[in-house]
Amino acid sequence: MAIGVDAAVVLTTAVGLAFVPRLVRSGDSGGGAGRAWARPEVFLCLVVLLVYLNQVLFTVYILRVHGGDTSFIARYVPEGWFALADGPSMRSLAAHFPHPGLLAPSMLRVPAFLELPFGLLSYVTVLRWLDRGLYRRVATSWTVWAASLSYTFAFCAVEWILHTPYAVDDIVIRACTGLVTPLLIRWLARQDTDAPAITSFAQMLLFAVSVWALGQLVLTVYDTALLYNLGHLGGRLPGAVVTAAILVAARWQAARTPPGGESGLALNSIGTGLRWALALFFVAALPIRYGVNFGTPLIAGMAGLLICAAAAVHALREGLSGAGTRRTVLWALQIAAALLAGGAAGAAAVWLVTDTYYEAGVLRAAALCFAVAVAVCALTDRWIDRRLATSEKIPAPEV
Repeated sequence: MAIGVDAAVVLTTAVGLAFVPRLVRSGDSGGGAGRAWARPEVFLCLVVLLVYLNQVLFTVYILRVHGGDTSFIARYVPEGWFALADGPSMRSLAAHFPHPGLLAPSMLRVPAFLELPFGLLSYVTVLRWLDRGLYRRVATSWTVWAASLSYTFAFCAVEWILHTPYAVDDIVIRACTGLVTPLLIRWLARQDTDAPAITSFAQMLLFAVSVWALGQLVLTVYDTALLYNLGHLGGRLPGAVVTAAILVAARWQAARTPPGGESGLALNSIGTGLRWALALFFVAALPIRYGVNFGTPLIAGMAGLLICAAAAVHALREGLSGAGTRRTVLWALQIAAALLAGGAAGAAAVWLVTDTYYEAGVLRAAALCFAVAVAVCALTDRWIDRRLATSEKIPAPEV
């Protein structure tokens, strides 16, 4: 089945590179009714609540029906799963819960239904924060169906590789949610209002903070709930609360900061490249992620680098059109400096902290790298634009 994961990585990467660019270049799909609650982040919060409710019910089921012993199912999965929240409060709830045998579907079956909307809603939330028009075009197009299919296949491949006694049930459930989730996301995107893409340094910095915070919370949900480690929640809760407060503050400030705004050539090219990368990764993101663990890491890594390179090429074509030779050379120096500074900051963020899950280090490094890169671009853009404006005002010497 690992070959199937590798094939999914190659196929979804090819689909994204071949067909998504036309969608990115197409015009905006137009705003909708603008219902405040019809946002992907609202439904993402709802999914998270359902995930944790299911974990409580699962714990009740294990305590009452299996006496707190998870060895019958833990032997099918890697180490690091099924750390129960086995405290007095949970045992009291379990003791008074009626008909605990009816909670059997809380083990693997219910999360199989919730995992796809959790992943897709997280992705389109980030896309919406960056560029609402691109979010609508992607979320209302065929790509949301392609992403649902590729993510569902990746989930099902992992189910078959682990092959628990509930693998067939889970695959059927995942196929059903693969049909329902795109309908929800398309409906949400049609309700959204119009807004310019973020372009200024302040907006991009708030975006970086928001994505880091959301990613940290997603990892917390995976560890404490989707891996059935509700017992880890007590240790992670203080950090999660702080991270959630940072996310709320960043989104509140982003709402107060008007979208759009002026930006220099280098800063604008960074934003353009990120938009292209998010759009091109959409279909292939989860197969590449699982390709690292359940497929061939080299193939997954090469696919990710190829998408990044394609995003950079598209950003170059858009960002440098009309720029003169002198400004292009200065832009190249800016980007080189930004990448060096951002790369150094990202590498330090990985090396100086030890993470339980490597994704946490990658997330922290990517967010810090992006923040430092846009800061370098914003500062150098301002200096270069000022110098060019000054040189244009100086009259040529008379001969």
